[in-house]
Amino acid sequence: QVIANDRLGRKVRVKCSPDDTVDDLKKLIAAQTGTDSSKIQLKKWHVGDHITPADYEIHDGMSLEMY
Repeated sequence: QVIANDRLGRKVRVKCSPDDTVDDLKKLIAAQTGTDSSKIQLKKWHVGDHITPADYEIHDGMSLEMY
């Protein structure tokens, strides 16, 4: 489970597997927020869409900033 925080202070909890790509994670966030997944940017590092969260050491319970 990953927590995405947006600029308005909303928190979205998303369950994803270590094999999901960042693009998959964005789609899961988009499904809960109603935001187009192509407009979601996750800020902790420069995050590429084809890499898995595990590659970025994004783990269960970690918070990400969403822009």
